[in-house]
Amino acid sequence: MAKSTTTYRCTECGWTTGRWVGRCGQCQAWGSIAEADARPAASVATQRPTQPAIPITGVPAHSARGVRTGIGELDRVLGDGLVPGAVALLGGEPGVGKSTLLLEVAARWASGRRRTLYVTAEESAAQVRLRADRTGALHDELFLAAESDLGVILGHIEELSPTLLVLDSVQTVQAGGIDGVAGGVAQVREVTNALVRTAKRRGMAVLIIGHVTKDGALAGPRTLEHLVDVVLNFEGERHGGFRMVRATKNRYGPADEVGCFEMTETGIREVPDPSGLFTSRHGPAAGTCVTVSLEGRRPLVAEVQALVAPTPLQQPRRVTSGLDSSRVTMTLAVLQRRAGHKLHTRDVYASTIGGVRLTDPAADLALAIAVASALRDEPPPGRLIALGEVGLSGEVRRVPALGRRLAEAARLGFDRAVVPDDAGIEAPAGMTVLPASSLARALELAFGTDGAAVIPLTSRRSRAGTTP
Repeated sequence: MAKSTTTYRCTECGWTTGRWVGRCGQCQAWGSIAEADARPAASVATQRPTQPAIPITGVPAHSARGVRTGIGELDRVLGDGLVPGAVALLGGEPGVGKSTLLLEVAARWASGRRRTLYVTAEESAAQVRLRADRTGALHDELFLAAESDLGVILGHIEELSPTLLVLDSVQTVQAGGIDGVAGGVAQVREVTNALVRTAKRRGMAVLIIGHVTKDGALAGPRTLEHLVDVVLNFEGERHGGFRMVRATKNRYGPADEVGCFEMTETGIREVPDPSGLFTSRHGPAAGTCVTVSLEGRRPLVAEVQALVAPTPLQQPRRVTSGLDSSRVTMTLAVLQRRAGHKLHTRDVYASTIGGVRLTDPAADLALAIAVASALRDEPPPGRLIALGEVGLSGEVRRVPALGRRLAEAARLGFDRAVVPDDAGIEAPAGMTVLPASSLARALELAFGTDGAAVIPLTSRRSRAGTTP
């Protein structure tokens, strides 16, 4: 008989150690280490399979086809709707509108005469009914349960046999017999595992809301994201109206697609053509340049703005909003070293408009032109867009799907485009394509002058006279 040894286990995440410690070495929780008996694992006996393995060509594929939710932008992100038996996790900051969105999904699903169960563990049933009255999310096939006990929730599923379950939220559900409080890693993992098993057994689609913790993780450590089939992030400023649903994991469709929504007084509204939301309605201004970002398969026309100002500080400020700060710093360094723009004595502020966040490297060239325009205090002439990744040696690199980006810009009325010289793309009708091999050449083409001849913080009108 094997001798048992004493170990210590974290009640939050299950991490084990040979001695007691005050803080868990994995989830960093304090006071969660308790004594546990460590027994040697028994050998697993070989069992005869109940069903033989079959060729993959003999597996029916119709059972894995998605069912449309009735919300086109969400179906776009999911691939082709919700697959029966799939478990999707929707995360986001508090107050961004997760509950409103999934209540609308539940109502649209129920309107197709499909039984739907909405479980709220954070609000009362009356509170959810008030939101449903405001957004028009009412239907006889939509059932509502205010429960926080996992066993009772599973009982509702057995009694109603829904085709869709919405759980709001996974952090507030308690599983009996599991150590830890609701929202802990062990509790969240057990609740999700139970719902995944039920969903696969019954062929029921499940949508779970998970809150983002203070350290930016979705429903705790990333172990939860490995249990589900789809992970969606609901992004947007809490006080702004624009929202984006982005897929970071999807076993049934593309994992980089986005859907666009707008939060209104009557609920969530789809935005099938969001390009106009991210550009200014006035004409070209100093310190602005437009680019086309590719979000999944969707091109989004967005405007980059920059402001350059003298600074009394020894170390100038670099402030960004909606842009990757590291790429902004790199682009400014290339502007100074490779294009002769003196920025080491000036503060630089760079931002996007409309609440969009640009992480596409294709926005590098637009950022560089916007900063150069702010330094010159003059806008690039005409309706110009810029597409290209800027390298550290000053070259302008090719970006993917350039033809699709140019077509979207031409649809919105842009007539000039600065692109990498190795693009080899045919210009859309009515658009002039200006190929550039380097950042300095791109600035020459954008402004129609020598890109290195910069008169800082003066307008074109003052160049004819005496510079103050």
